[in-house]
Amino acid sequence: MIAKRIETNIAKPFIKWVGGKGQLLSQLEANFPAELHDEEFTYIEPFVGGGAMLFFMLRNFVNIKRVVINDINKNLTNAYKVIKDEPEGLIYRLKHIEQQYGNIKDYEEQRTFYLKMRRSFNEEPLKPIDKTAILIFLNRTCFNGLYRENAKGFFNVPFGRYANPMICNEEVIYADSELLNRYNVEILNGDFKKSVNYMDAYGLNFFYFDPPYRPLSATSSFNTYVKEEFSDNEQRDLANFCRTLNKKANVRWMLSNSDCSSKNPADTFFEDIYSGFDIQRVYASRMVNANASKRGKLTELLVRNYTTKPQKEIIDNKYKLAL
Repeated sequence: MIAKRIETNIAKPFIKWVGGKGQLLSQLEANFPAELHDEEFTYIEPFVGGGAMLFFMLRNFVNIKRVVINDINKNLTNAYKVIKDEPEGLIYRLKHIEQQYGNIKDYEEQRTFYLKMRRSFNEEPLKPIDKTAILIFLNRTCFNGLYRENAKGFFNVPFGRYANPMICNEEVIYADSELLNRYNVEILNGDFKKSVNYMDAYGLNFFYFDPPYRPLSATSSFNTYVKEEFSDNEQRDLANFCRTLNKKANVRWMLSNSDCSSKNPADTFFEDIYSGFDIQRVYASRMVNANASKRGKLTELLVRNYTTKPQKEIIDNKYKLAL
């Protein structure tokens, strides 16, 4: 689809996303099912978000035979479709916005431009490609790179303060598009449970779940990116879905979420609803809090329906096979 030579090793999220897994990829990979290194498999990600794990999988596992991603955020899934199908047109629009914004030097005028674009994004009947271009612009210039909707479904994040934001990353868009097409990634929009309809009935399936995180406290309640809430009831629903998947011999799944018991030892919510599964802890940095003193290292939970050999043993075995 794209005539120019594409460097796919730079493929990565085209958008900033709260809870993105970029910094955790090495820890997550160390906990992958051993079979992923030896067999063809179907990769399914029901909460794709910014796509850090998706693009990692596409860059590193040539034995993936099918890829299915989903998210409840329609603006986000439309963006994946646009990047897959219309990268040139998207880049053209982003460069135009970047030039317009770059010519504005006054902060208040920049803010006015931002609010105008936000209003257009929320209220005008835009084509998917135009809406995606504005989404990326808003993401690059809004406060903390958040995506958040109000009860009406309107994006409502205020303007941020960035000296020279990169609005059009042409190389990344082309690299992402190339991989989305190479693997013919199927892009769904809706409830996470619909993803079960796309699994391979006989071959190996690997699900990675990265849902909205459960708040660590009553004051850290940012767990909703769209107008639909992801409350404890939805967390339990997801756990029940995972238990259903566990009954299928050809399914391996891994799930990330917040480590609530590290904040409050009495809060064993996840230990309870995922009782009987393998629960690990990984270290992450979180930069969402508006108060810088409350940012920093914390643990997250990694839940799996399988156990693995130590990563060193997997690497050693791969080396022996290569000899």
